[in-house]
Amino acid sequence: MAVGDGVPARRPSAAVGRFRPGRICPHAHERHTITEIKHRLNAEIKVPRVRLIEADGTQAGIVQLATALRSAREQDLDLVEVAPQADPPVCRIMDYGKHRYEEDQKQKEARKKQSQIVIKEIKMRPKISANDYGTKSGHVRRFLNDGAKVKATIMFRGREMSHTELGRDLLDRLAEDMSDLASVEAWPKVDGRNMVMVLAPHREGKPRHNAPQPVETTQEPEPEADSDDTRDEASTVEQSDEQMDEQTDQTTAVADA
Repeated sequence: MAVGDGVPARRPSAAVGRFRPGRICPHAHERHTITEIKHRLNAEIKVPRVRLIEADGTQAGIVQLATALRSAREQDLDLVEVAPQADPPVCRIMDYGKHRYEEDQKQKEARKKQSQIVIKEIKMRPKISANDYGTKSGHVRRFLNDGAKVKATIMFRGREMSHTELGRDLLDRLAEDMSDLASVEAWPKVDGRNMVMVLAPHREGKPRHNAPQPVETTQEPEPEADSDDTRDEASTVEQSDEQMDEQTDQTTAVADA
């Protein structure tokens, strides 16, 4: 009891995060995932026998550690413990420096091939002015051209929550304006005092629904100079000229008679 105040003294509490024997540390799993597990090499291996794998991949079976170390030393390579949890542990003879270099190169290539998804957020009010909407939509178009997804958020305040249709109309307008660059990945939905919609850029090679289609033009075939109809018409004209000449000759003969 504390003297003079009548209030019992509080016992000192244990330190926050202090590890006590018999207690599982809550961050033990995170430490194992973040910290890279290092392989034991050569003299770091402290077991009497190992299951040996030669440099060419052949199984040498269970041998004494000294024998495995001597074999690795003769080949100017390293003895690497690749499976310490096995009984006995599995060790392999290899060039560990070259192995680490190749693994690093594989990880770099894997990171290059990974597609990083970036989400940009744009916030608007339901009664946004035309100029502000033009500025915001310009930002959205720039984000989509950069390959990022866009989270469009309409913020409601006070009595504006009773007119959520204004926010829906604004998001529908934005989706229509960006239809040539993106499609709606998450349709508008109310989240607290906000309305949220997600736009995702079109994938490469995927046809755009609202993209203008090329106009097909048809050209009329030009008439052939040597067609049958043309030849028939020409022969008809020639025949009529011959008939006229014959009639003229007959008329002249009658006049002479």
